[in-house]
Amino acid sequence: MRRTLPSMTALAAFESAARHNSFTKAADELHVTQGAVCRQIASLEAQLDLKLFRRSSRGVVLTEAGAAYSQRVRKRLEDVERDTLDLMAGGGYGGALELGVVPSFCTRWLIPRLTRFQESHPGITVNLSVRTRPFLFDATPFDAAIFAGDAAWPGTQGVDLMDEHMVPVCSPDYLACHGGKRAREIDWGRVTLLQQSTRPHSWRQWFTSRGMAVDGDMVGPRFELFSMQIEAAMHAMGVALVPRLLVDKEMRCGVLRVASPHSAPAERRYQLIFPEHKADNARLARFRDWLVQEAVAYNRAG
Repeated sequence: MRRTLPSMTALAAFESAARHNSFTKAADELHVTQGAVCRQIASLEAQLDLKLFRRSSRGVVLTEAGAAYSQRVRKRLEDVERDTLDLMAGGGYGGALELGVVPSFCTRWLIPRLTRFQESHPGITVNLSVRTRPFLFDATPFDAAIFAGDAAWPGTQGVDLMDEHMVPVCSPDYLACHGGKRAREIDWGRVTLLQQSTRPHSWRQWFTSRGMAVDGDMVGPRFELFSMQIEAAMHAMGVALVPRLLVDKEMRCGVLRVASPHSAPAERRYQLIFPEHKADNARLARFRDWLVQEAVAYNRAG
């Protein structure tokens, strides 16, 4: 079956001219003549049976169809360039691993350990992009995702990493001002509860797990990311309820204290999730094995 594929030369000329709003600047960027750019774009317009540019007093301007098409073409060309660089970096085998990650876990747990993976696997580049909700792998460039949840994704395999134990933390000064005589536990009737906007019931679930009911347990400043909550707690804005693994460093350094000795059951599990058809991918297998080893070591230490 014959496919309607414009030439790469025509697409490159169009993308450059669209980005610069100028055939002349596109010619300079591509190291060809202006006439060559004009011919390529004319050929593309003829194939599409659409006008992509219109003349104006200031030169050329994209039509509505041209503007929409240019965005799609630019993304495709960037994808091709990225894939080409990955293939070159891997010596013909492809050296990049694309991961979708939840942001706070990535910055506070994964990245501090990632140097060890790079040292043992220098030929593999790990690219990280934020994804906070489940997605379809076929619609993305991702090889795998690190996600906190308890449900399987269709068409995927998963590896459990660790439980998410929620702990209430605050600054030492905040605990001293709002705690009891020995400041072992906060006075819950006098504190500001820092809220996670993506988990509005977290505090209520935590109080329920210890048989308590606190008025206003869903009231307080809201933050989209756990890292924002943690920073707010460090600056004595209130008490944050966060996964313990995200605040290990701050608790060791003493900049955060546990506001209660109560340990709540795990809410979710962190998992490495990947499409079934990538289960035998060599780069992913190496990363998976390393990540599981790191998680086992962390769980044992905790």
